[in-house]
Amino acid sequence: MIETIRNIYCVGRNYRLHAEELGNAVPTMPFLFGKPTHSLVEANGQEVILPGNRGEVHHEAELVLHIARPYEQGMRMEDVIDQVALGIDFTLRDVQSDLKKKSHPWLRAKGFPNAALLTKFRPFESVEACTAQNFSLRKNGETVQDGNIQDMLFDIPTIVAFTAEHFGLGKGDVIYTGTPAGVGPVADGDSLELVYGEEVWGNCTITLRS
Repeated sequence: MIETIRNIYCVGRNYRLHAEELGNAVPTMPFLFGKPTHSLVEANGQEVILPGNRGEVHHEAELVLHIARPYEQGMRMEDVIDQVALGIDFTLRDVQSDLKKKSHPWLRAKGFPNAALLTKFRPFESVEACTAQNFSLRKNGETVQDGNIQDMLFDIPTIVAFTAEHFGLGKGDVIYTGTPAGVGPVADGDSLELVYGEEVWGNCTITLRS
């Protein structure tokens, strides 16, 4: 499935508490950035290698949408989205902070290999079905992030329409919809589990390598 993904869009600061925990202004419209497909890696129980010599690497767990067909204004989400997954937008936080100070793009902090972790995709039923379950990230058995898409500043229809209008949206594209509060650094040897409701959808072990 990862091999067929075309574009990776990510929504930044889409949960108020996450924006505030990093000292960022709460956005008044969707704030998007991208990752290269070279960043993709599946959370299937394996070792995931991340940079260990560029400052802290932070986890940002998110619900991820898979687009089934080009979006047209007014389409139902059930006709646009065919599958969902959980993912982690890994971020080089120290690098990102330096880039923000210089008003430079974030790509170097967000687009490194293995920076876009994904579980296997599951069928998408509806937006309402997604709000019925929390998603969470467990680190070494402890829940460190827990969220629900009903707490997003910009809901799924808004994100989809905005992305399509400004960047284009077609079959095979994915959207990381934003992360709830609780982001933090990973350490060498950390065990991560992405959980939907009470079901583990994917897991991996982190290796930090210089």
